[in-house]
Amino acid sequence: MSSRYSKTKPFLQRSITFTLTPLSIILLSLFLGAIALLVSLSVTLTRPPRRPIQLPPSVVLDDRVGRLPFLGYNTWNAYHCEYNESMIVRTAQLMKSLGLLDAGYDHVNLDDCYSEKKRNANGDIVASQEKFPAGMNDLTDQIHALGMKAGIYSDSGWYTCQMYPGSFQNEDRDAKLFQDWGFDLLKYDNCAVPFDEITRENIIGKYTRMSNAIANLSKSSGKPPILLSLCEWGREQPWLWARKLGQTWRTTDDIWPGWEALASIINQNSFYSWASDFYGHNDMDILEVGNGDLTYEESKSHFTAWALMKSPLLIGTELATASKETLEILTNREILAINQDNVVGTAITPFRWGINPDWTFNATHPAQYWSGESQNGTVFMLLNVLNEPADLFFNLTESPWIRAGRQYNVRDLWTHTQNGTAVRNFTAHNVPPRGVVALLLQDAGDEPAGTQPPCAIREWCMDEDGTLVGVYHE
Repeated sequence: MSSRYSKTKPFLQRSITFTLTPLSIILLSLFLGAIALLVSLSVTLTRPPRRPIQLPPSVVLDDRVGRLPFLGYNTWNAYHCEYNESMIVRTAQLMKSLGLLDAGYDHVNLDDCYSEKKRNANGDIVASQEKFPAGMNDLTDQIHALGMKAGIYSDSGWYTCQMYPGSFQNEDRDAKLFQDWGFDLLKYDNCAVPFDEITRENIIGKYTRMSNAIANLSKSSGKPPILLSLCEWGREQPWLWARKLGQTWRTTDDIWPGWEALASIINQNSFYSWASDFYGHNDMDILEVGNGDLTYEESKSHFTAWALMKSPLLIGTELATASKETLEILTNREILAINQDNVVGTAITPFRWGINPDWTFNATHPAQYWSGESQNGTVFMLLNVLNEPADLFFNLTESPWIRAGRQYNVRDLWTHTQNGTAVRNFTAHNVPPRGVVALLLQDAGDEPAGTQPPCAIREWCMDEDGTLVGVYHE
């Protein structure tokens, strides 16, 4: 039996030989290509059509308005509710004649109290007949004729903070009205909050309503969107979400003309000044330069901090009586150039707190040592938060923007002078009480050969042969 079956192999064990001619290879390739094409067509025909990617309206419009912090004037600090058309036009004219427009201040913004207390029969906000007898279009035409932009105010609640009509449930109507009146910017407040059972939303949802209204209006009208400046006083951490909805957001409660208020605002912003960048800026509130009992040094510190932290800069003093010192501060071109840097949008941040341990929250003694990038070099702000003169010393490489092994030319942005070359460290001597030093450091090449110690930062400084020259940990 075994001998009979051993002579014949089963079919599956037999070897089969195919002979491929050039013609058969070509025919086989065409056959396989046809199969692949049919499979591809089948998948394409059975796959549901792709939906186009749609970005939120605020993202789509980001490149149209608000790339840099806006500069201008706001009525509140100087006049509160006591202003009218002639005062606004006069203020705009003074901004031009005093050189403020030329320095970049190109917005004239109305705050609260410009309207009647009730909407009209059609549901529209009505401009105060007493304050604006010629109407809002007449006002904005005059502002625009001077080469400026016009800003207006409303609220995300039932009423404004002074109990004039708010925009809640009237967002589309009011956005169109503001555009029809000729306004370019809307400051949007957070008073008279509706009950939760009505809104069913958080603060983000409340502000989304007006953001969407502005975006939809821009799309339907073909005009640039109104710049939206959120004013909810830093509630619910707007630096985390507000840039999706508008271009600026308030970070603190209202300012007032005293060092205590300025120090508190600087302190709070030290923890989130990183959030400012192109198309989205922390708003530290209207400037108080020229108001109250602020000293010249305090006013310089105020202006420097606001400008270098890339806040919008809104003048809030009566320009007709503004002093030479006030105008000198407001028109410091070298400080303004940092605020309006069109290459670097980020702000200064603290690298050392100074008299307090780093990351200390101290409303009266905020961080003292700050730095940031600019298109022309590294910016430093040294703030004397004491009530007496002080020397302020720092090692250059404490700032993350300084390169080790280099020396730097020092430019003083207030004295407008070149102050020599800094190697490894810098000391500002005898800084006045509550005063400021603003510097621009520009790379001047390698530091002198043989500068010691071999590492400006001692931690893990080591020779090529493995010898530890510094320390393991600072």
